[in-house]
Amino acid sequence: MKYISHKGGTLAFSETDKPVLKSHEVLVKVSAIGVNRADCMQRQGKYPAPAGDSPILGLECAGTVVELGFDVDKSWLNKRIFSLCAGGAYSEYVAIDAKQLMVLPDDLTMVEGAAISEVYLTAFGALFELGKLQQGQTALIHAGASGVGGAAIQMAKSAGATVVITAGSDEKCEHAKALGADHAINYKTTDFVEYMQANELLANAIVDPVSGSYLNKNAAIAAMDCQIIMLAFLDGRFAEVDFAALLRKRISFHASTLRNRSIEFKRQLRDDLVARFYNDIATKKYDFNVYKTLPWSDANEAHAILDRNENAGKVVLLVE
Repeated sequence: MKYISHKGGTLAFSETDKPVLKSHEVLVKVSAIGVNRADCMQRQGKYPAPAGDSPILGLECAGTVVELGFDVDKSWLNKRIFSLCAGGAYSEYVAIDAKQLMVLPDDLTMVEGAAISEVYLTAFGALFELGKLQQGQTALIHAGASGVGGAAIQMAKSAGATVVITAGSDEKCEHAKALGADHAINYKTTDFVEYMQANELLANAIVDPVSGSYLNKNAAIAAMDCQIIMLAFLDGRFAEVDFAALLRKRISFHASTLRNRSIEFKRQLRDDLVARFYNDIATKKYDFNVYKTLPWSDANEAHAILDRNENAGKVVLLVE
């Protein structure tokens, strides 16, 4: 089969054998691939695949099930699906754990399907499983114009929360507002702490891929018993922390990743998302926030878009 290799940091087509299925897996003919920052980091040699996962790039896709492992329910054959992948999505075919599959509704395109799994599962886990966000509370979402940010905005609004986001341009702020954000702060021109204090806003759950200097700033506008969920550290690995501020507000701090979680964790997260939000996904209540669709032959450009931090939403590759 054809796949996209990343030797030397450059993406190029290559050939390899189709995956050999384990008993709990299905073989999916890939139609569309969601591009994530984790892919860019892996291409750069900064985020190697966990042991046992495919070394090929790609953590989510949409496609059609064409082969079943021995223990898989036969009803999955020929189904259109979208799913997380344990790597390997930048390929014509990928092996996926059957219990992580989600049926792609007829009204959703393969491109839309490829834009859902990673960001919605990440946002759901951060906001609701760790963040414990409830109706009437306030969510602060940094990088609100990202794929995860867009998913978080829409699910938080579905849950009846007030949503505050930060983003790096007025255009990205407007994009986030169009997705439902109540307050959008351009962090390059406005200090989000000053804005939230002026508007008497306190955050109950904070989704933060920035970290670094943001930790103390988050604490300044956190409500009592706030949950801060760190997804990455774009502002750097180290920071001085005012522990008194964390103690005073009983703040809980979670460092969370999805890729290196156990298969059991990912299955449960998938089940929890489906139980609460799949109907909203299936009925297209959400904007799936696709910034640009490119043929997979343009994978280098897709990565460049993310490297430049240009995108407001998801970049998706179409397999030709």
